[in-house]
Amino acid sequence: MKIGVPSEVERDERRVAASPDSVRRLTQLGFEVLVESGAGRGAGFADADYQAAGAEIAADATAVWNCELVAKVRAPQTSEVGLLREGGVLICLLFPAQHEALVQALAARRASVIALDAIPRISRAQKMDVLSSMANITGYRAVVEAANVYGGQFTAQMTAAGKTPPAEVLVIGAGVAGLAAIAAARGLGAVVKVFDTRLAVKEQVESLGASFLELDFEESGEGGGGYAKVMSQAFIDAETALFCEQAKRVDVIITTALIPEKRAPVLITTEMVEMMKTGSVIVDLAAEQGGNCALTEPGELVDHGGVKIVGYTDLTSRLARHASQMFSANVAHLLEEMGGGDNFSIDEENDVIRGALVLRDGVNKWPPPEIPVSAPSPVRVKKAKTGVRERVSPPPPPARKPLSRAIASLVAAIGLAGLALYTTQEFIQHFTVFVLACFIGWQVVWSVTPALHTPLMSVTNAISGIILVGGLLKGASGEVDLATLLGTVAVFVASINVVGGFLVTHRMLKMFRK
Repeated sequence: MKIGVPSEVERDERRVAASPDSVRRLTQLGFEVLVESGAGRGAGFADADYQAAGAEIAADATAVWNCELVAKVRAPQTSEVGLLREGGVLICLLFPAQHEALVQALAARRASVIALDAIPRISRAQKMDVLSSMANITGYRAVVEAANVYGGQFTAQMTAAGKTPPAEVLVIGAGVAGLAAIAAARGLGAVVKVFDTRLAVKEQVESLGASFLELDFEESGEGGGGYAKVMSQAFIDAETALFCEQAKRVDVIITTALIPEKRAPVLITTEMVEMMKTGSVIVDLAAEQGGNCALTEPGELVDHGGVKIVGYTDLTSRLARHASQMFSANVAHLLEEMGGGDNFSIDEENDVIRGALVLRDGVNKWPPPEIPVSAPSPVRVKKAKTGVRERVSPPPPPARKPLSRAIASLVAAIGLAGLALYTTQEFIQHFTVFVLACFIGWQVVWSVTPALHTPLMSVTNAISGIILVGGLLKGASGEVDLATLLGTVAVFVASINVVGGFLVTHRMLKMFRK
């Protein structure tokens, strides 16, 4: 199967859907790759680089669009749709809900279309998630642009002439782009504050060295697909008051708030901009969808009373080489998921493929059925008497009851059978040890908070707990016999397993702390 990679015709788009590295990967998967001459020039890839990786170079776009499968970055323009082969496959960023006319034009070509922006945000699809890859780059570049426009240094300076304080940065939205911006700003030495309606991201924010701003509201901002949802008016009013207060203090504001298939919410009003210090900067990452700042001009740098508002919509293209490498790697993973060049198919039973499928042989498949996902745990915030805010998690669900019942049933069955066959004192003593070991040992270790150990360790530690209780009872009997010796050995071995399990888990948790 041959893949065509055309040049991007949209203004300021310098990315390309295949890099030389991804071409090597695609050829290993059984694909032939045809790249339009000059397609990678904007990203720093020469035609010779593609040829060395095993691709063919086409002199014009016609041959590329005639391939069985076409991979590109942006949605095709009207002139490009006519070049697409009848019944061909197109993979690109499409945003079908916003481009109904384009979808209809592609349907007229009997095309099969995979929208990369619609890849489900599930664990199995992370390696194919183009939006997350590009958002990571966008967040990093936002800080670079802010540092370029800002009239000072982000880090504090102490010199013989005096000292300067660090810049204060407010990041609104702690998604992929927001977290990347936090890490970049902290790396430059800025003091970073973060606000997000989803309290679940607080730990991630604090692990990067930023402070998390909270509101005293019992309302969750968790939405579908990794996005935040629209909040109530009361919440929005409190949020606005918080932003007004912060606008007077901070030097840089980076906004990342987006709602799927809707205009970006306006979070920074004209009044807030006028409250900011002269020389301050706003970087609006939602500019392409209207902007989070009321004064944002998509694609432009606006100066409003000395406050610079950056509304660039080509931040990923400003890091075109790296962005193209990430984008093309996502595409290669997707094509591998679809069977590679020898077994390529559009499997509608595959949740990842079905979620991104817009058209199949011209037949509309959008929107896809919802993928069932587990609901996020509710989290509420309360205000303590001291005025310090604390996060209160809900009580843990009464899970594992079926397992406890099964153990109880097993113990009861064994006990009844034993009592029916034996009534000796020795049996009763052994049976008592067995019951105590099962109930006490299992419950003591199995009930430990799951955050303190992995699921596998929780099971092995619980079983070791049974052995510990049984071994202690036998080892403390006072008699010197084989049973006592074995009980002592069992306690020693089980203790190694339990202590070692918690030590390993502690080391794993330290990896996520700064």
